[in-house]
Order: sequence, then C-alpha cells, then structure tokens
Amino acid sequence: MNLPDLLEGRLLRRYKRFLADVRLADGSEVTAHCPNTGSMKNCAEPGSRVWLLDVNSPQRKLRYRWELVEVAQRYLACINTGRANALVREAIIDRRIEALRGYATVLSERPYGDEGSRIDLLLTEPGLPDCYIEVKNVTLLVGEGLGIFPDAVTARGRKHLRELMGVVRQGARGVLFFNVAHSGIERIEPAWEIDPAYAETLAEALDAGVEVLAHGVDISPGHLCVGRPLPFRLGGINMNNPGNNIGLI
Repeated sequence: MNLPDLLEGRLLRRYKRFLADVRLADGSEVTAHCPNTGSMKNCAEPGSRVWLLDVNSPQRKLRYRWELVEVAQRYLACINTGRANALVREAIIDRRIEALRGYATVLSERPYGDEGSRIDLLLTEPGLPDCYIEVKNVTLLVGEGLGIFPDAVTARGRKHLRELMGVVRQGARGVLFFNVAHSGIERIEPAWEIDPAYAETLAEALDAGVEVLAHGVDISPGHLCVGRPLPFRLGGINMNNPGNNIGLI
C-alpha cells in the first residue's frame, strides 16, 4: 500500500482519544484527527516524530490525519487502525499469506454472527469452508520484541471472539488476524494484565478451533505492506506447534 506524501512533525499531545496537537517542520501547530480508539500506550509520547496526511477535504472537520509515529526514536508504528483491513485484504489478494491462499473471493464488512456483528473479511471459494477473519491492529511493544493485544479493555474484542467460535461450530473457519503495525515487535501474546477477560476468551476460542495468524507490517513514511509471519504464544506457552490448531508458520 503506497501512502500519499506525509508531513513530518512532533507530537505535542494526544487528547480526547481522537485529537492530537502537532508542531510541523515549519513551526506551525495543527490539530490532527487521531484514527485510533485504543489507549495507544507507548505510541503517543509527547515529542515523538509523527507523520500526518493532509486530507484537505471540505467534508472533514480536521484537515490532517495522524498516520505514523516513531517509537523510542528507533521503531515505526502505524497508528491508523483504519488501514489494517485494507492491508490484510491486499496481502490475501496478492497471495502473500500462505494460510489464506486458495480463496478467489474476498468480501468486506458482511453481517454475521448471533450478536449483530460485521466481519472484517470473508473469504469464499467453492469446495472450501467459508473463512471469517477478524483483523486486529497491534502497536503495543512492552520490551524485548514482545507485542501484546489489546492495549485497553475491549468488550468488543471479546464479542468478536465469541462470533468466531460460533462460525467454527457451524463448520466454517474462524481466524483472528493480528496485523502487527510496529517494526519493533517480533512476537505476540495476549495482554493478560490489561484485559484478562479478553485473554481468557482467546484461550477458549483456540480450544474451540479458532485460528490465530500474526504478520508484521513493513513500514516506511511512503509505504505499508503486510510481511513476515510472527509467532504467537498464549500466556507464555508456545502455541506454535503441530499439536495445536493455531494457524501459524
């Protein structure tokens, strides 16, 4: 995914979840839309280098949208969670995700489940079970290459896991896809201390046959691309082995 030319600046503060004040390179200060509903823990430190997109649309209240941040002066992270679905969709169509090859049709935002949800991506192919994919954007690095999800308590995330378990019971594939949009993250675990209820529901989902895929995103100010698969562990136990149903390489 190619990005339009981005404007570099320094983050002054993020507040009210959806707002960020940024000082641009020319010294001017602007308020940008923050397209991320999470806590953005470790990704919203004042003084960090950030990159904004100049949307410049009369339909939008704010001219700028925050896209990228430099974390700890060495890593890049994409904080625009709205790009995750498109990135994963692009990778599936380009056949870059081995576990999801073989499907000719990729649908987005289709209603499903017993709790009134919409699936991020639905893959269909005659002769194959339908594949329901929930995409989650991961940007919380907690040290030594370890990334965790979620970065805040998420009742919605638990709902999605329940819906995936439901489609598996009906004979389809249910896939939780971690789109790891942080260049410093090398492996993934649930955030047990932040949201133990989510982690416990994820463990239940794995037992029920839900698959987990995690892939890193190659990030630069001009380009984003889903890349290498990353290992996933549940509570420190290595889930990436042939005896489990987890869909990793």
